[in-house]
Amino acid sequence: MKFGKNICILNVGGTKYAFTREVIKDFPLRRVSRLHNCASEKEVLEVCDDYDRERNEFFFDRHSEAFVFIMLYVRSGKLRFVPQMCELSFYNEMIYWGLESSHLEFCCQRRLEDRMSDTYTYFSEEDIKAEVESRGEEDQDTRFASGGGNARWLERMRRTFEEPASSVAAQILASVSVIFVIMSMVILCASTLPDWDTAKNNTVEEHRYAWGKKLLDHAGIIEAVCIGWFTAECIVRFIVSRDKCEFVRRPLNVIDLLAITPYYVSVAMTALTGENPQLQRAGVTLRVLRMMRIFWLIKLARHFLGLQTLGLTLRRCYREMVMLLVFVCVAMAIFSALAQLLEHGLDLETSNEDYASIPAACWWVIISMTTVGYGDMYPITIPGRVLGGVCVVSGIVLLALPITFIYHSFVQCYHELRFRSARCMRSLSSEFLN
Repeated sequence: MKFGKNICILNVGGTKYAFTREVIKDFPLRRVSRLHNCASEKEVLEVCDDYDRERNEFFFDRHSEAFVFIMLYVRSGKLRFVPQMCELSFYNEMIYWGLESSHLEFCCQRRLEDRMSDTYTYFSEEDIKAEVESRGEEDQDTRFASGGGNARWLERMRRTFEEPASSVAAQILASVSVIFVIMSMVILCASTLPDWDTAKNNTVEEHRYAWGKKLLDHAGIIEAVCIGWFTAECIVRFIVSRDKCEFVRRPLNVIDLLAITPYYVSVAMTALTGENPQLQRAGVTLRVLRMMRIFWLIKLARHFLGLQTLGLTLRRCYREMVMLLVFVCVAMAIFSALAQLLEHGLDLETSNEDYASIPAACWWVIISMTTVGYGDMYPITIPGRVLGGVCVVSGIVLLALPITFIYHSFVQCYHELRFRSARCMRSLSSEFLN
């Protein structure tokens, strides 16, 4: 520093600190020590917000109370958070002055990590992507206003079908979709009842089953209406989507396609072969395809917070899930081999035939580790029973370890989705009032 007086004054948020040039040169805060290497006022203003040459005073428009605690760190070497101040705000002050999180005391580092974890929950990659998309939508709306309203109408349709909380119309559409899903599931469950099959296959005493025939006709109509609704919804969502390839790759859209396809396969086979639809449904392939309609329940994830939380948790905790699976597989391999040896391999005269092989013993291990215990197979020797007790205790411990991380992630995902839902509801309320 080749200008100004020998005494330098730092004005941080109205609080002044006086230091000599020698102290500034070796000051522990990088931003302050950079002042010593400045050769002109232009360089000084790159470091601070303003500079008074007459008084040699450097102005920093920063939080004065936070700088007090930072100065305590300079004097004592211990850095702690300011009471009643957001941890992230104080961390921003630290970064500004050239400090890092490692300079904090251990207890404050834990607080900062927890706070940053919560912040990641509320402002995760999905939120950033949504924010970018929303800004892109605003830019698109500006272009649409000058180029025509057709594209803007498509964008409004997309938000109505893809975002149930975006408007009142979207909520009504989502409610109708949920009703159709429930109706379809009721019909699917009822079609497996014995009386349903009796009324469907009886041809001798049709007068006794006239009510059943009418019920089948109405059920067929309702099923066709539900399929038509889901098909129309899927087609409209595909047409108004921005990226058609991304639309096809989404898991929920793939599930929609797999749930709709069996109905049209059945109709197509009826038209091509001329066979009775009841005979077609007797085929194993069509039965499997028909049961795939149960995946429509996953469509409810678009409308219910609990299912969204479950899906988001599984997506973020796949490492913990793999770790849990590895724990179970390793324990199952060890305990099943020992159980087969103790119950069947050592004494062939009193051997337990339920443990004749290691794969057979694996079933006993898995129901013991999960503390289900169906009772269909159990050890009869004393060493086998001791092994069973160790297997149960080990299962409880091994399952509890990764579940703690999964539970923590579930809570974070739940709070995140609640935060998003509340934000959408606030915008929806404003739209409704306007």
